Amino acid sequence: MEHGDRHITVVDEDGNEQLCEILFTFESEDFGKSYVFYYPVGAEFEDEEETEVHVSAFIPGNGEQEGELLPIESEEEWEMIEEVWNTFCAEQEEEVE
Repeated sequence: MEHGDRHITVVDEDGNEQLCEILFTFESEDFGKSYVFYYPVGAEFEDEEETEVHVSAFIPGNGEQEGELLPIESEEEWEMIEEVWNTFCAEQEEEVE
């Protein structure tokens, strides 16, 4: 996965692939990582309460090698991600009004 890509393929623990739409990416200087919010293609992202949105840390690909999704490792990371998500949702609400 590269910054700026719009889709990623996520492989679950059973080896099943699912195409997902990237909602947005961001970088955290505090944690030194990039993060991506994404949801399954076909799920309409109109109401965040009804759409299952996932978030992962990621290592971008370099053209020769695919990027890699990584799990969120700490409670501090989850707190930071929740703040970013709340800011994103507030900005989306302002755009609608």
